[in-house]
Amino acid sequence: MAKMHQTGVSPELIEFMKKRRGAIHIYDSFDPARTALIAVDMQNAWLMEGQPAYLECGPGIIPNVNRLAEALRGAGGMVVWLRNMHSEAKIEAWSNFFDFFGPSRRERMVAALTEGNIGSELHEDLDIRPDDEIVEKMHYSAFTRGSSDLEEKLRARGVDTVIICGVATNVCCESSARDAHMLNFRTVVVSDGNATGSDLLHTGALNGLFAMFADVMIGDEVLARLETSSASAHAAQ
Repeated sequence: MAKMHQTGVSPELIEFMKKRRGAIHIYDSFDPARTALIAVDMQNAWLMEGQPAYLECGPGIIPNVNRLAEALRGAGGMVVWLRNMHSEAKIEAWSNFFDFFGPSRRERMVAALTEGNIGSELHEDLDIRPDDEIVEKMHYSAFTRGSSDLEEKLRARGVDTVIICGVATNVCCESSARDAHMLNFRTVVVSDGNATGSDLLHTGALNGLFAMFADVMIGDEVLARLETSSASAHAAQ
């Protein structure tokens, strides 16, 4: 089996897309003032042991997410923390959400993601600052109709580029990334800033996104672009 590229994308796909578009990466620079980090569902339901959706590898991405948030804030960008919340409106608008859960897991997930319960809270190790935005969403994708007001908040800040981290790679992160692209946001997914329940699901999502929906980078590549863009902006002043 061929060894995966450090981004989690297969070497064969990288070579195919490089021939098709002339380069591995689509975006060589970001305008920090027009860029937002979107941290998806970094809640205890997924990141705290004993919670119903706990991902063993989930807490491991927290340092990378914090590092990206700090860098983007320092460069003048926007940081958004998404919360996936349960509500009666969710049951009415999206009843088939529950088709993929057994009765016991369904009850536990509803309880975990209800306001006031510990599962719904953002993990205590996240570096959340007062000027960051916290946005609640109803659906997997924060951008789908009726899910949240994320798009409006980004447009109001003049954001045209989103950098997506969080959990789970193949569900809420992938769904949000695909929709962001189709709403004309320049979309980047951070491979070591996303996590899910298995390597197969993680790399499968990253490969699908890389082909047609998002640039896929490791955190260090994103940080290097932010640093270069910030330095260029200062030099031009």
